[in-house]
Amino acid sequence: MTSSWKVADVVAVHEETSNARTLRLRVPKLMGHLPGQHVDVRLTAPDGYQAVRSYSVASALPSDELEITVEELPDGEVSPYLVHGVSVGDQLEVRGPVGGWFVWHADDASPTQLIAGGSGVVPLMSMIRAHAVSASVAPFRLLYSVRNPDGVFYRGELASLAMPGGATPLEITYVYTRAVPDGWPTPPGRLDADLLARSVLPAAENPAFFICGATGFVETVSDWLVQAGHDPDRIKTERYGGIGGAS
Repeated sequence: MTSSWKVADVVAVHEETSNARTLRLRVPKLMGHLPGQHVDVRLTAPDGYQAVRSYSVASALPSDELEITVEELPDGEVSPYLVHGVSVGDQLEVRGPVGGWFVWHADDASPTQLIAGGSGVVPLMSMIRAHAVSASVAPFRLLYSVRNPDGVFYRGELASLAMPGGATPLEITYVYTRAVPDGWPTPPGRLDADLLARSVLPAAENPAFFICGATGFVETVSDWLVQAGHDPDRIKTERYGGIGGAS
């Protein structure tokens, strides 16, 4: 863990969706990061007012660079600036990476089930990228609950990584809650216990779970998994503000 604040350079930016953007930061003396960690970003106003927010790392880079993906919150103090105001060449105060529990290790050969609610896919994407970079043969499966196709982060990269015959095993199940792509076989709808049970790795394989999303989503999905016979000790969760349900 890096507890001191450092000044990071913004070296690249790109849009993920209409209200989310990925920032690549070069952090002095950073020597890689673990998939699942997060960093704190601090903004200081001209009058000295400061706001600090935590953002999950999305990348799997061994260098002094990392990426965060930020979704704009309508009433946010920090996210609107990061999504619309920051440009390449700007500098941000950063602390971290932080966290050693909600992380995936490349030497873990366990079947791994990732479950994302909306922007909760960000730290899971770091795990998916690390899984690919390490050429791990551990079965990886992602269940991604998202409102509509336009809200999907990392769409093209996920499609490429999940192609049949890929170097690393990855399966993806999308659950669209409000609108579905043309030709999608099912109407939009919330994730429920039955769909969850059909979509995740079976309990008999004793998979490791990483779940990230709004508090209500994470708690509901965790309860359903335990009720379905999964080992609670194999379930790790990361949550952010809000009380949204399994949507």
